[in-house]
Amino acid sequence: MKRIRRDHKVRRFHQAKWDEPVIFELHRPGERGVIPPGVEASMEGDALKGTSAIPASMRRKEAPGLPEIGQAKVLRHYLRLSQETLGSDLNVEIGQGTCTMKYIPRINEMLIRTPNLMELHPLQDPSSVQGMLEIYYKLDLAMREISGMDAFSFQPSSGTQALLAMASIVRAYHDSRGEGDQRDEIITTIFSHPSQAATAAVKGYKIITLHPDEDGFPDLEKLKNAVSERTAGFVVANPEDTGIYNPRIREFTDVVHAAGGICFYDQANANGLLGITRAKEAGFDMCFFNLHKTFAAPHMCGGPATGALGVTEELKRFLPGPLVDTDGSRYFLAEQKDGSIGKVRSFHGVAQTVLRSYAWIMSLGAEGLKDVAQIAVLNNNYLYHKILQIRGASAPYIKGLRLEQVRYSWKQLTDETGVTTEDITRRMCDFGLHYWTSHHPYIVPQPFTLEPTESYSKEDLDEYIEALKHISNEAYTQPEIVKTAPHSSTVHKNVESSLDDPAQWCITWRTYLKKTHPV
Repeated sequence: MKRIRRDHKVRRFHQAKWDEPVIFELHRPGERGVIPPGVEASMEGDALKGTSAIPASMRRKEAPGLPEIGQAKVLRHYLRLSQETLGSDLNVEIGQGTCTMKYIPRINEMLIRTPNLMELHPLQDPSSVQGMLEIYYKLDLAMREISGMDAFSFQPSSGTQALLAMASIVRAYHDSRGEGDQRDEIITTIFSHPSQAATAAVKGYKIITLHPDEDGFPDLEKLKNAVSERTAGFVVANPEDTGIYNPRIREFTDVVHAAGGICFYDQANANGLLGITRAKEAGFDMCFFNLHKTFAAPHMCGGPATGALGVTEELKRFLPGPLVDTDGSRYFLAEQKDGSIGKVRSFHGVAQTVLRSYAWIMSLGAEGLKDVAQIAVLNNNYLYHKILQIRGASAPYIKGLRLEQVRYSWKQLTDETGVTTEDITRRMCDFGLHYWTSHHPYIVPQPFTLEPTESYSKEDLDEYIEALKHISNEAYTQPEIVKTAPHSSTVHKNVESSLDDPAQWCITWRTYLKKTHPV
């Protein structure tokens, strides 16, 4: 294998690589890791009479097709897989831009692993979970202070589900005023997350998208031309996914309100705003926070998560219920009766995520939260200054400082070397680092999105910068090294054509077997 030179500023990294099958391929009939107890007589019922406590419609006709594997083999399997991953506990994780990958205090992880939390069940009687209900209630109060909203629901299990709930509240609000059919347009911006337009479209709204003005900001004049008696609402992230903060946002919300619309705020990532600005003062009627981003709960590979949804007093009755309330002596679940959009998930929310976030907020206090925002913005603008000095890198649209993240571009580098941002993604893995390009559509060509948060030191940021600088130099001097990466990692190059071919999609093992071994 050709030896690849690296300068002393870049960390040496070599990842364990196992030729590890999926767990279903480890199945051996008759192997056991644990033998479960038999069915209780009270559940099994009288076999002779064919009766059972479990209704026939809920009883399986045959056993589930789970893999049969011994304990030692299961342990080896998952430990090997764990050696083939990267994450915020292993590397400088500033490359998952827009997702706010930060250090999760380990004491908070210990809290959620106490038996009382691990064994919590959503159908327990409220009298048996007064402590957890108190935490829901007090987190609601903290979120009100942070945002200026008047009530929060922790039921949505993601930011996108919170966006769908907000679009549903917009629909319910206008329906309650007899204007539901008339107001059929939602306005957003090209910079905003695609889920904003997608969730509004699911509710049947026509989407109007604002493009930037000549200075690179959302165009206020275009908004004034877009609003009408058909405007149901305006949804935006600010700062948006490119890291651009619109300082005139209150003018935008005033224009929409004057037209009779509702303004709702995507604050999935509020890491640069804590203690500095609030949704209320910006003129919003609703907002949501991703607890699994800003508030130090982990993403957990897509869940469990919480999109904490807050509204003004006027919209409180539309929130998904129940909400946690207190009469001064006990905490209880208060059902939403008149106007509620109904549940957006089966139960109230993910208790462990709520507890982590509550503990993080209480440990920091108001001044600590403001420190988080200030350090996050400082880190980001240091990174921004350094990356713009790397050959081939740029940051389109606006000139000057960004907030807590930036969507950069390698367009110049690609034009001059043929090396793409996807190539650089894989090459970064050779240094034990991760980096994300962008969601679609690519409004920034050859994108990469970085967000350093408050968790990382100047030394950490410098390590990441040196890796990017090193790869840029390789692109201009030895591009094949980058194009054939990775060389020290388990990552491989995807055959992207398969992503657009439903015939090749295999979401489950059963689907894979059907498509690869047709009867």
